[in-house]
Formats: sequence, structure tokens, C-alpha cells
Amino acid sequence: MTHPAARPFAAHEWMIAWRYARSRRAEGGVSVMTWISVIGIMLAVAALIITLAVRSGFRADFVDTILGANAHVTVYNAPVFAEVGPPDRVISNYEEMAARILSLEGVTRAAPLVRGQVMANFGDRNAGAEVYGITADDLAGIPRIVQPEAFVGSLEDFLAGVAIGSGIARELGLSIGDRIKLISPNGVRTAFGTSPRVKSYTVTYIFTAGRYDIDRTRIYMPFEEAQLYFNRDGVADEIEVMVDRPEEVETLNAALIRAGGDRAVIWTWQDAASSFLRALTVEDNVMFIILSVLVLLAAMNIVSGIIMLVKNKGGDIGILRTIGMSEGAVMRIFFLCGAGIGLVGTALGVILGVAFVVWIQEIFSVVNYFSGGGVWDPSIRGLYELPAELRAWDVFRSIALSLFLSFTVTIFPARAAARLNPVEALRYE
Repeated sequence: MTHPAARPFAAHEWMIAWRYARSRRAEGGVSVMTWISVIGIMLAVAALIITLAVRSGFRADFVDTILGANAHVTVYNAPVFAEVGPPDRVISNYEEMAARILSLEGVTRAAPLVRGQVMANFGDRNAGAEVYGITADDLAGIPRIVQPEAFVGSLEDFLAGVAIGSGIARELGLSIGDRIKLISPNGVRTAFGTSPRVKSYTVTYIFTAGRYDIDRTRIYMPFEEAQLYFNRDGVADEIEVMVDRPEEVETLNAALIRAGGDRAVIWTWQDAASSFLRALTVEDNVMFIILSVLVLLAAMNIVSGIIMLVKNKGGDIGILRTIGMSEGAVMRIFFLCGAGIGLVGTALGVILGVAFVVWIQEIFSVVNYFSGGGVWDPSIRGLYELPAELRAWDVFRSIALSLFLSFTVTIFPARAAARLNPVEALRYE
């Protein structure tokens, strides 16, 4: 009499698979190999999630600070070369140009700027700095300056002095009310040449924008005062433009050039950061591939464990085949053993990886404490702390990769178990 075939993954197949997976070595199981496989996959998945979160955090933090404290687009004039003297690239009609640019759809701010490099001095300390001459209203439209990570003083007093980054303040030992001396090599023109310009300003506002290079070098000065200081009477150096969709700024390029005039040249934040963004993209892809190999190596432990399990359970396989269990049923039993290991390891890896990312700053503080400090140098990395951003897509693809590899590698030893000859399996029992 022929019995109807049992449905795939029936209850008895789950029961046998569960018993085999948790059986001890004395019972013919491989519990040690099972735990090694689970731990290996857990660590590999956790490493993948942590790495992807840190890479996403780097990108998000970098873009946020760039967009929050820098122009989305800079519009300036192409240089005009004269027979004598340096090339002329200043903007004389900056108010009209800024008004035309601001009228474009998608542009939220167009601010004329005067820029120049100076030597900042206080007492016996010196530091290089870059001065941005800007109106108080336009300065109030820069998110990372108006709402910085930390600040001292008030922007309402901006016209009475200068606003400086916390890095400059720390290096020179400045505080609110102190007078910072700015020295520019392009100063007063005399019959004997150009003499350096030296002038002191009261520090009215100290900000921490969140990027070391900005906080360490940037000084904001009232626009009219910057015109006088840098010999830019009635002109500006560039127009700083902010848009409502920075990620799509290239769609405004043609309109910005038309609004800027015949000599207009534009430089977007993507142009300025393109090499870094490309490097991040390449590094993301490479790290994902490398860690995928790590997950694969961890999954290969499942193969070793299932092969040992098949060898130890050869007699059981022979008996199951003799009483009428099909090859497919035997294959599914051992597939469930391997897939269960992969599933448990992946679940534990997700928990470990997510927990690590959530408490990464606390963990890093502990590591920094026991290592004696200096593990994270903001002057090298440009950020004050290790950024991490947990994204659902990164967690999902980590889970999908781990389960795919775990399930795939399990098929081969499970298939070998199904093809085991019951006579050979029972010969030495």
C-alpha cells in the first residue's frame, strides 16, 4: 500500500531537526559546532551592521555640516586680466545680482560676501583664519551658526564686533569681550608698496558649528566693516546661495548662471565635496563586500557542523529511509538544522549590532578612557565624535545577506545527507 507523501516541512520534520540541532555530542550531536556557528554569524552580522551604520553616520554628518554652515552654491565672477596688477574678479553690482538670484524658484537665500585670509592674534598666540564679511541678516540665515552645537555670547551684538569659531577661541584663549587682532598682508597701499593692515575687534559671539575645520578657521565680520578692512569698497567677492533642495542643486545651475550674468561662474557644495563623497561611496561598497566575505566564512561553519551531524546521524538516516521517509524529507530536516543556526545567529547579530550602534558613544568613551585618550582626533577627522546612523535599509540588507548565505550553504550538506544510501548507513550499526 502506498502512503500519501507528507507535505513539505511537516511537523515531524521540524521535531527531528530541532532534536538534532540541540543534541549533545554524547548523543551523536554537534552542539559545540552549533554554538561556534551561531557565534560566528552573530559577530559577522553585528560587524556588518556597525560598519554600515558608521559609514552612514559619516556621510550624514559630513553633508549636514557642509549644508548647515557653507553655501550650497557659490556664484562669483570670472577674472578679468589687466595689463598691470592682479586679475579683477570682484562683483560691483552685488545687490542686483543677489536680488536676481533670490528671485529664482528654489533659492532661499543669496548673500553677498567679502572673503579674505588673515592672521589672528591675541596676546602671544597666533592662528591662521578666514574672514567672511556678511550682513547680520544673512548671518542669521546660516543654520549651523544660528543654532550651533554650542555657543557663547549673542548674535544680536554681531555688528559691534566679530563672531569666531570655538577652535580659534580655544587656540588663542579668547572669550566674549576680548579683542582679537586681525592682520592682513593686503593692507594700506602707499608709495612704498602695500603695508599690512592690523585692526582689533571685540569678540561678541563664539560658535561650535560641528566641524573642526570650520570652528578652527572661520571668523564672521560685518559686511561693511569687511569691505573697509579688505579694500573692497562698494564691491563683494562672491554671492553665497542657499537652496531648498541641496541634493538637487545641479538642476539650478543654468538658471543661476543666467541670473549671475555673463561673467558668472558657479561652484556647488557637491563640487567642493565630490572627491570625499565619491571616496565614501567607494568605501561603502568595498566594506560591504569585505564584510560579506566575513559573513560567508561564518556561514561556512554551518557546513562543517551539518557534515559532522550527518556523519554522526548516519544510522538514524538509514532507519528513517528504511521506514519510508523520502530523500526530500531527509534533506529538509538537515536544511532546517542549518537554517535554524543561521536564523538564530542572524537574530543575535542584529540585536548586538543595533545595541552597539545605539550606545556607540558610551562604548567609545570607555575605550578612549582605557587607552589613555587621543583615540579620536578631530583635527584629523574633522568631526568631534564617531558618528553612527542606524538605517532600516542597512539592517535589512545585513539580515538578507546573512540568511541568504546561511540557507544557501546549508543546501549542499543537506542534499548529501538525503542521498546517503540507507544500506551503507546501517552496515556498521
